[in-house]
Amino acid sequence: MPAFMSRLTGFLATGLLACAMAATAPARAATPDTVDFAALTWTEIRDALRGGETSIIIPVGGTEQSGPYIAVGKHDVRAMILARRIARQAGHALVAPVIAYVPEGGTSPRTSHMRFPGTISITPATFRALLADAAESFRVQGFSRVVLIGDHGGYQKDLRAVADLLNRRWRGLGAHVLYIPAYYDVVPGAYATWLRNHGHAAEVGMHADLSDTSLMLALDPALVRAQALATAPLPTPAQGVYGGDPRRADAALGQVGANMQVSAAVAAMQHDPTGQEMP
Repeated sequence: MPAFMSRLTGFLATGLLACAMAATAPARAATPDTVDFAALTWTEIRDALRGGETSIIIPVGGTEQSGPYIAVGKHDVRAMILARRIARQAGHALVAPVIAYVPEGGTSPRTSHMRFPGTISITPATFRALLADAAESFRVQGFSRVVLIGDHGGYQKDLRAVADLLNRRWRGLGAHVLYIPAYYDVVPGAYATWLRNHGHAAEVGMHADLSDTSLMLALDPALVRAQALATAPLPTPAQGVYGGDPRRADAALGQVGANMQVSAAVAAMQHDPTGQEMP
């Protein structure tokens, strides 16, 4: 074979091999469209911080009984879904993994929700230490604002205490904690008032009631045993339902409350009194 033909054959073989390798090589994945801290790689988180994503929302849930018709992960799921909405609307924010272990009552003797199967409780001191350590982890990575939202009323004072503690400890370090009580206060406040004004005064209670169940139907209906609830007699405190009547709950009612919670949290982030006003 003439030399030039040999060289041509070699060039063709090399080109075909390169094309084949390019065709079979995995495509470089783009950064996923997510605000979930846990869904990103460490390099993606580094780049997000460099790009201005310097707020991190810690959604606090809680694993507790919520009557016979709502799954015990109610607060965890709601807090995570709403934190994602808040992060996207506020901008420049990621969402930490939800905290599912919170104070829910004593274990010896068993008190509050711990009287029922399906509840997990830790002490307030353990809870505060957990929150503080998690927040410190985010600060040293470069997050300048740690946002605390809590979906359950029992530990709101602990969230405030941790925010106050860390804001004193972090003074001069270029970071702060923003605790948003309005996220939770909307539910027993403005949302309960809205429900009462729209014909549901007798159905609003304190726990696993119309508002609680409607919020869950709006955000993750798979966690509500809606068919069983529709045919059930009025649930009682002995079943873990404290006041109110959840049987007429529906997703449309719940979406009103969810929107109120998101709006309240976004407003607090955009006009943060402990830091620079956000755009």
